[in-house]
Amino acid sequence: MVATVKTIPLLSERAYDRVKHDIICCLFTPGSEISEARLCAQYKLGKAPVRMALSRLAHDGLVRAIPRRGYMVTPVTLKDIQDVFELRLLLEPPAARLAAGRVDAKRLRLLDEICRAGYQSDEPKSIVRFLEANKEFHVAIAQAAGNARLVHSIDQLLDEMTRLLHLGLGVRNRSQEMQHEHRTLLRALVRGDGATAEQICREQIEAARDMVLKAIMNSNAVMNFALTADA
Repeated sequence: MVATVKTIPLLSERAYDRVKHDIICCLFTPGSEISEARLCAQYKLGKAPVRMALSRLAHDGLVRAIPRRGYMVTPVTLKDIQDVFELRLLLEPPAARLAAGRVDAKRLRLLDEICRAGYQSDEPKSIVRFLEANKEFHVAIAQAAGNARLVHSIDQLLDEMTRLLHLGLGVRNRSQEMQHEHRTLLRALVRGDGATAEQICREQIEAARDMVLKAIMNSNAVMNFALTADA
């Protein structure tokens, strides 16, 4: 019995990681319904860890409970997109300024190498690899700023950002532009130029915002997801 009790948190963590990954990658599309029974069968896990995982995901804002029916993957709304980018612009450029001269250059270069490999729009695994490296690159910058609460906030924002990019990346491959942005940002961070790092970071976020909004407004494929004006 003791061993079983101890394994539940481990299984819950596994369930949380796998369902979160599939939500962020849009394998569970925004607005779709999911149930404990479906997740238990899909991931071959018991009810207790799946229930704990769904509770955490609801706290994260990635799912919503539907009484007597299960859960719904939180839809993407235009206001969500505006809010995510607004918060990124408030938090990440100042974090880049603080991180200048303090970053782990070796780690950032390794992540940049993954991003330089780019992705193929018709290859989901390459998109996942690219976006995970892109997220880690920006989280590593926040970590160098030395504020744990700031890191936590940016990490959560970038999870939401990654889901938005999964909705929009297939429309126009922007990996070459993002690679150039990484390199210029990395150079400013390594030489300790906080003002330039802050400005480059701001420009990157604005470019990503424009790409996502344009993709969502112009693509029938993207509009097939549960996207609404407000929620």
